[in-house]
Amino acid sequence: MKEALTRHIEAALDDFLGSQSGSVERPAVALEVPRQTEHGDFSCNVAMLLAKPLETRPREIAEALKVRLADADGLLEAVEVAGPGFLNFRLRQASWQGLVHEILRAGRRYGTTETGAGESVQVEFVSANPTGPLSTGHGRQAILGDCIARLLDRVGYQVTREYYFNDGGRQMRVLGESVKARYLEELGRSAPPPPEALSGGESAWRDSVDGLPVAFPKDGYQGEYIRDIAKKLLADRGESLVEEPGEGLFREAAQQAIFEEITGTLETLGIEFDVYWNEKTLYEDGKIDDVVADLRSRGLVYEKEGAVWLAATELGLDRDRVIVKRTGEPTYLLPDIAYHREKFARGFSCIVDVQGADHVEQFPFVREAMRALDLDASRLELVMHQFVTITSQGEKVKQSTRKATFITVDELVEQVGQDVFRFFMIERKPEGHLDFDLDLARDQNWRKNPAYYVQYGHARTYGIERKAAEAGVSMPQPEAFDAGRLDLPEEIELVRKLGEFPELVERAAETREPHHIAYFLRDLAGLWNPYIQDGQRHRVLSEDVDLTAARLALVMAVRHVLAAGLDILGVSAPESM
Repeated sequence: MKEALTRHIEAALDDFLGSQSGSVERPAVALEVPRQTEHGDFSCNVAMLLAKPLETRPREIAEALKVRLADADGLLEAVEVAGPGFLNFRLRQASWQGLVHEILRAGRRYGTTETGAGESVQVEFVSANPTGPLSTGHGRQAILGDCIARLLDRVGYQVTREYYFNDGGRQMRVLGESVKARYLEELGRSAPPPPEALSGGESAWRDSVDGLPVAFPKDGYQGEYIRDIAKKLLADRGESLVEEPGEGLFREAAQQAIFEEITGTLETLGIEFDVYWNEKTLYEDGKIDDVVADLRSRGLVYEKEGAVWLAATELGLDRDRVIVKRTGEPTYLLPDIAYHREKFARGFSCIVDVQGADHVEQFPFVREAMRALDLDASRLELVMHQFVTITSQGEKVKQSTRKATFITVDELVEQVGQDVFRFFMIERKPEGHLDFDLDLARDQNWRKNPAYYVQYGHARTYGIERKAAEAGVSMPQPEAFDAGRLDLPEEIELVRKLGEFPELVERAAETREPHHIAYFLRDLAGLWNPYIQDGQRHRVLSEDVDLTAARLALVMAVRHVLAAGLDILGVSAPESM
């Protein structure tokens, strides 16, 4: 509907500008939905945009456009010039009613476009190293990234979903040492405590066996999953690993077990990746050394205090950053730069990084390094999300990532189900903190739980179809009904809401904000569920054959849009509840 009106306005503009002396470029037409319904269905400020270049009062321009638009080939009931030069448009009721035919013709592809056809987008998300199960923060990022990818798919982009991880470095050594410490504990043995513990300095051990210290690494991984891995190694290999270093088989076993758990969690959430990219390949292929050399050749690398620094202040940032420590070990920034350079080399039209708020400080350095390496940094985007807190009975559930006392994604999904988990994780804008109400998520009352409220609306459409089939009535074909019979104000309101969906999908894809889809679905269900609950006024199956066909068509239209929206969120669209 909006597209059709935009085309008519553009044609009127071309005709109007053609009648003017001189050459003025046609401005973009932006239609807005007025907050007050008395101002019409759509509003446009294009006349005010032309006032200065044409040196004409905007109301005069608006009046000229109004004449040229007339009824827009039957689309419009009225055009009004308001205020300093706004154009307010009121569509004919028949225009809205006719939209039901369009939705039935498109089916679940309603709202699908080819805006991004020929363009490739990489969406990188989750990217958790294999050191532990996915936390709720990872879960939010997983759903956010997946929904962004689904939106981009829907508007025609070729999307690559990518997971970046590192199974080397200090954190993996600490992981292996943590598992070995638990393994020795299970055997009732203890490793010699580190020298600093014996000398009364800072302790690097945390537990004891029979009063003797176990050499547990400082900042080691303490969750029960570490003990489970150790127990399995003991069951499989007995005491044969006592002399095995933590960096060896212990690390490998932990990495394999944890990554299997992570991929299993993602599979449970319905998330599949096209590419798993290991940071180690950047070292093996010489990409790390290449980046340092290329930045150095541009005068952006220098040595100081035994470390290698990126001269980020030369790139307009507030401080320089170490990229190689005095020990020779790269900081996180260096492989990040190398990895993003590799992304550009793969030819993506756009690169979307979905990251938590704890990584936001890193992004400007990566982006400016891309620009310094003569790459188009405008193709690199950051979608940053805030953290997740879990509340129950009005109280925040205490969690500690360091002590691994956090609620994992698997535990949460087991309590509330995949669909509810996904819906709750996406219904807030990314940059806002997300309070996950565990009590509400557990509540299976469809009137209270927003995920079930939307799903119930979809399921009711199938319930109506089943009743129709029992009565010997078939669902109408796209053209085989009189949409003019949908003339109640609440029916027109429903159709208007359905008509918002295509533009909403476009906007949510463009802004990388899938929470708008969740908002829309709740609003649509908020119109549909009360409508269908009022069986007296809105009876679908009746003796009036034409009215029955029209309302069944409305049932189908609502079903298609609810199903399409739920699919974008990765939430199932049940046929019964």
